[in-house]
Amino acid sequence: MEQRKKIILVGGGFAGLHLAQQLNNRSFDVLLIDKQNHHQFQPLYYQVASARLEPSNISFPFRKIFQKSDNIQIRLAEVTKIVAANNKVETTIGEFDYDYLVIATGCKTNFFGNEQISKHALSMKTTEEAIEIRNNILLSFEKIISAKDGEKDALLNIVLVGAGPTGVELAGAFSEMKSHILPRDYPHIDFSKLKVILLDGSKNTLNSMSEESKKASRKYLEELGVIIRTETVVTNYDGKTATLNTGETIQTSNLIWAAGVTGNVIEGLPPENMVRNRYKVDRYNKITGTQNIYAIGDIAYMETPLYPNGHPQLANVAINQGKNLASNFLNLLKGKAQKEYEYKDLGSMATIGKYRAVVDLPFIKFQGFFAWYVWMFLHLMLILSVRNKLSIFFNWAWSYLTKDSSLRLILKQKK
Repeated sequence: MEQRKKIILVGGGFAGLHLAQQLNNRSFDVLLIDKQNHHQFQPLYYQVASARLEPSNISFPFRKIFQKSDNIQIRLAEVTKIVAANNKVETTIGEFDYDYLVIATGCKTNFFGNEQISKHALSMKTTEEAIEIRNNILLSFEKIISAKDGEKDALLNIVLVGAGPTGVELAGAFSEMKSHILPRDYPHIDFSKLKVILLDGSKNTLNSMSEESKKASRKYLEELGVIIRTETVVTNYDGKTATLNTGETIQTSNLIWAAGVTGNVIEGLPPENMVRNRYKVDRYNKITGTQNIYAIGDIAYMETPLYPNGHPQLANVAINQGKNLASNFLNLLKGKAQKEYEYKDLGSMATIGKYRAVVDLPFIKFQGFFAWYVWMFLHLMLILSVRNKLSIFFNWAWSYLTKDSSLRLILKQKK
């Protein structure tokens, strides 16, 4: 009997998970290597950060997902180097050989080389980072009670850098917390002085969406009391003071950086395989200049007639690249033709607090109450397990009825 080909899959985000699910109990041996032991549902990180959902609601252990699999193995490790000449990868737990290598490592926060900002700002690319934001924000409210007058401004300013979906959704969530929750939790603090400040270098909020969504998102945020400063760049942050390109400064103990991403690149492939810190791939997601190494999801840069500058780094792109590559692997075994990938734009959306959302679909654009329901329904359907769907639905329903949640736990590790 012919030995099954071995695929090493690095990363279990949207792209990696869907590739693995399509190959589950099929004719390949798959080794999934990830630094985390779970898949993370990134679109709802902001709800963890704003104490609306528990991390377990949006985290799915790989061993649970694949507990009935006979061909998928999981290793908790970091891949440190690709040795393409020998068809192997080096990891923090040893070396592994492959017939095919699939890189699905996604992205990390891009601080654009500013080490000061990197050192002191909060970011939100992992569940742990979302929890850290929650801890820091809640701790700030505790500190306000006993803080001296000169220390309170920094604790009462929440600064969000980047007005894409992450920044906009966080700004809306913190503003609603300010209005409905904090006055009840801390009746002796004047939260009228709490400022949620959203900064962006472009002219608009949600700058990659339609004109209607840009205008509506700004209007909704301003209705919630968010201070919006567009065409404004943070040039430095030392943990207490944010310096702007205008020369102004903002005192803040909580600066959340959502202003860009960069690829999680693994050492070992030559620079000519890269474009803007992403692996350049052909229409089949094979990295150019290689024979058996692929990249999918946010880390992949693919030029097509419809997307000559690469695809947007969206969950839907990652999911469908994972599915398409899995299908091509199976076609390879059957001697069938490979299928080129092309992204079908299904639209984009963002929520800006209760009753407020914007939705851009290819055939229609709408905002407000109905958009909010569409956003909730689609995100709920994308959650993996029935148990988690029910848990999230209960949390959302409770929050809807009471304008409250009971999840404001501060969980800090001892250093």
